[in-house]
Amino acid sequence: MEVSAGQRNECEFAAQVLAAVRVPSRVGRRRPGALAGDRGYSFRALRAWLRGRHVRAVIPERADQVAHRAHRPGRKPALDRARYRQRNAVERLVGWLKERRRLATRFEKLAQHYLAVVRLAMIEKCLQLTLPDTP
Repeated sequence: MEVSAGQRNECEFAAQVLAAVRVPSRVGRRRPGALAGDRGYSFRALRAWLRGRHVRAVIPERADQVAHRAHRPGRKPALDRARYRQRNAVERLVGWLKERRRLATRFEKLAQHYLAVVRLAMIEKCLQLTLPDTP
């Protein structure tokens, strides 16, 4: 997780956050095989960063990039629509987090305290997923 100012674009921190991601694997690969994101993550620097680490970008192109494709060298980035649809799990999680009033309104002003509340919310979500429903 990374906390930034509200007016900063989250794409600026994508590579920094992704560099910390470790995926357990038998093959020894520590990075995910693919990264799905919305059109806001469609920029050359992130695509190049992912390509350099052999991570497939499942990100649709923005409209302004499509208009300039004729002037750009290379081929159009392919979009795996089946993988892109799986992105809804992340969107649902973000929606669930926003239902937590303390997180949505950011009662905690210090970044360290805010991250602690986010971690508590994530623990709550993990417990919901692992514990059986009790009548």
